[in-house]
Amino acid sequence: MPITQILAQNCRLCGDETCLVEINPERRDARRVTWREYELIEPARSPHYRREITWNIFDEKANRLANLLISRGIGKGDKVAILLMNCLEWLPIYFGILKAGAIAVPLNFRYTPEEIKYCLELAETDALIFGLEFIGRVEEIADSVGENRMMIFYGAAECPSFAEDYNELTTDRSSLPPDVGISDDDFAAIYFSSGTTGFPKAILHRHRSLMHACRVEQAHHGQTRDDIFLCIPPLYHTGAKMHWLGSFLVGGKAVLLKGAEPKYILDAVSKEKCTIVWLLVPWARDIINALDRGEIKLSDYALEQWRLMHIGAQPVPQSLIHRWLEYFPRHQYDTNYGLSESIGPGCVHLGVENAHKVGAIGVPGFGWDVKIADDSDRPVAQGAVGELCVKGPGVMDCYYRDPDATRETLRDGWLHTGDMAMRDEDGFIFLVDRKKDVIISGGENIYPVQIENFLSAHAAVADVAVIGLPDKRLGEIAAAIVKLKPGAAASEDDINAFCHGLPKYKRPRRVIFADVPRNPTGKIEKPKLRAMYGAREIVATQNRA
Repeated sequence: MPITQILAQNCRLCGDETCLVEINPERRDARRVTWREYELIEPARSPHYRREITWNIFDEKANRLANLLISRGIGKGDKVAILLMNCLEWLPIYFGILKAGAIAVPLNFRYTPEEIKYCLELAETDALIFGLEFIGRVEEIADSVGENRMMIFYGAAECPSFAEDYNELTTDRSSLPPDVGISDDDFAAIYFSSGTTGFPKAILHRHRSLMHACRVEQAHHGQTRDDIFLCIPPLYHTGAKMHWLGSFLVGGKAVLLKGAEPKYILDAVSKEKCTIVWLLVPWARDIINALDRGEIKLSDYALEQWRLMHIGAQPVPQSLIHRWLEYFPRHQYDTNYGLSESIGPGCVHLGVENAHKVGAIGVPGFGWDVKIADDSDRPVAQGAVGELCVKGPGVMDCYYRDPDATRETLRDGWLHTGDMAMRDEDGFIFLVDRKKDVIISGGENIYPVQIENFLSAHAAVADVAVIGLPDKRLGEIAAAIVKLKPGAAASEDDINAFCHGLPKYKRPRRVIFADVPRNPTGKIEKPKLRAMYGAREIVATQNRA
């Protein structure tokens, strides 16, 4: 059945129960200026801005948006983009789009104006719902993208002239569900990944994929209505939303936390009685480091109910989990592997019963088939390295408007992940390397070509290559190997200053002045660079540890 029916089911079974809580742990005198002024809950005792809604309110909000979209001619097969920071309205907006029969298109909140425009046009979106933080970026492209596209502003501020106000549009709309027939075969969502050029690909999924994500997550982690899920990562990312779907399936509560500092996480777990937390590697490492330094003490928090910590989005160091279990010996632990093309995490997972195999990404997930194949798509022998391929109900339908990339990635129903892996004698899968050059830093994908193109515009730069180097906290950092023009001069500070024109997360963390090796066809020999500089960084990382 389509995922929208789960929302209707939750309203029938537990409609008056709280489903979502939103917390901003910043105090009134330190909050971001873009943060909406919310009424405090227990203001004398709590520094938090906190809101909550029930399943019935969730459903009503979704219905109002769905009825608005339908009244504007947006329905089956149309696409509505979401450009919002995590907030209480994010998920009702997502489901309102689905209830209209339309396709939800979440956008990365770090996208530049150029990337926002590219994604809106690639996905052929009919509307954009954007938040206060994005007024400036959207305004830069409004003239070119707004002419044939409904522009809706959500936020507690004056609506910009190029958009319509979300609250005004939805307040008087019917809160009853629209009469739209939706099936498992209908298209539901487009998520964005990236190709070899560094520009995003549009990944198209049907409702059956979203339902499979619900079942996979609940089968792996055994959520019940009594569990409370702490959600910290951005909801545009399949990892955050698909992990939440396990709670959604059983009517469990979730807490949306704005901020990832160790004290914020532990305070939210303690006060909201969270039982399940999904972390990125840097956040888990920050908690351990804060505990090691004595900046926080576990005795200051009520954490007895916290039963599961799971982690993913990048390779997970064994040492990190061993240290984690020293502080939290009663925790269940799971590693989750997945891609947006496989509707997020879970096609491979370690399993809470397999903590002794930390270091592996695990075994095939619930309802998934896995093979490790050679270049001819034949399974390799146990212990040999090949490309990890997955098959199951959560595989994407296609890369939207990119048949060549679809044929390359989807073959005979198998999704070719681009990750190299091997299987040990016990059947556990280990990642070995990536075919792609994408750098995963703190759970975010960084595309070297974008940085290389940017740095090539520097007057002193003759050639440049960007690679990922190991980093204890972030997993990887971007490093730029820069070859200067003859007679030109530039320092590391000069290059770093020039890179302020990039979004902060894309800026290289290291600059190395050296030759850039290229093969006879002109391609940068990145394996050679990683071999040259990666080994040095591993030694340096070990020394820093």
